[in-house]
Parts: sequence; C-alpha cells; structure tokens
Amino acid sequence: MDRKTRAAAHNDVTELANPRALLRRHGLRCTAGRLRILSLLRESGQHLTATEIRVRLENMGEALHSTTVYRSLEVLTALDVVHAVPGPGPTRYGITDEPHHHTVCQQCGHVADLASSPLVDAMSRIEELTGLRPGMSGSLLVYGLCSGCAV
Repeated sequence: MDRKTRAAAHNDVTELANPRALLRRHGLRCTAGRLRILSLLRESGQHLTATEIRVRLENMGEALHSTTVYRSLEVLTALDVVHAVPGPGPTRYGITDEPHHHTVCQQCGHVADLASSPLVDAMSRIEELTGLRPGMSGSLLVYGLCSGCAV
C-alpha cells in the first residue's frame, strides 16, 4: 500500500466517528439515510444485510425505504467506506476501523472479521504462488462452518 493510499485509509478510520466528515471528504451529500446507515454499522460492529439494516433502523424509529438503503450501500461500497461480503444468502455489509479479512459460514451466512496482521506471511505466499497481490482489507474470504453450524 503506498503512502497516499495509507493516508486515505487512515483518514477514513479516524473519520468513522464523524460520518459527516467522512461523507464530505468523499464529495457526498450528508443525507439522513447515509448517516443513519453508517452510524448503525459502526455501532453494531456486525456485518448486516440490507434487509437487516432497514429493519433495525425501522425498529429504532428511523425508517428508510428499501431502495434508499440499497442505493446508499451501493454508493458507500463503491467508495470503500463500507465493504460488501458475499456469502450464501444475501450480501452483508460492514464497516471497520482497521484493515481485515473475513470468515463466512457456508451454512448460516454469518460473517466475522479476520485480522490482517497474522496473515501477512500467508498473503505474501499467495503472491508468490499466483502473482496476485492481495489487497490489505477485505480481499480474503475464508469459507467454512462457524462453531454454531459445525456441531
């Protein structure tokens, strides 16, 4: 990761606590929907489907139309403010304050963060074997069964 990319990632991390600043830096309007989605993802610490996001916001008295949720997630994902994790079932969306990868349960679809730092050697080996330089965040998906489904 070059210096400019690291600086941008650092700015995103420090601005997670201030979603308005993060959106403005990316040239986005600070719509109520975008702010609510970012806040929900940050506060939940989970990877949620678009439907789960809509339902949770509705339960909090902050209802958004499904189209607004999907469009907001599409824009936020395109700017790498939010990441999308495909799994079995619907895509899940998450936000983080540090680079990471993901584990995905093939049965229930649960997504968990997998820290990047312990995998540095493995990522280097992937590059040696394939010539592909893996990204620093969210590029490695490990599929299997979570502890709840493995029993």
